[in-house]
Amino acid sequence: MTRAGGLIDMDQDDPREEISRLEARIEELAATIENCRKIIAAAKAAIVLGAALLIAVIVGIISFDPMLFMAAVAALLGGIVLLGSNNSTAAQKTAELNAAEAQRAALINQIDLRIVGAARNAITG
Repeated sequence: MTRAGGLIDMDQDDPREEISRLEARIEELAATIENCRKIIAAAKAAIVLGAALLIAVIVGIISFDPMLFMAAVAALLGGIVLLGSNNSTAAQKTAELNAAEAQRAALINQIDLRIVGAARNAITG
């Protein structure tokens, strides 16, 4: 069924296409969340490394080198920024994922599903 202009009408009684679209979106969101988790782990490592280097330079365990000091500060600050950014992105995407899963569940509940085993028992009954 098409509208004037050749566009497909998405208001159909059968929600299977919408369920399929939502499942693709759920997979995409799950992949994004997993990438955020990986970056969060790397950010935490950068924070720890940067802080350890700064402490080592300040305490005198490592002799002061301006390049090493700047690298430690960059790792510390970059890790903090990455951690905060990816934490908020992961939280947003998790909320979107939960909403998409709820919408998919609601659409699945609209479909008139039949229990295959019950039909077989009724026939052989």
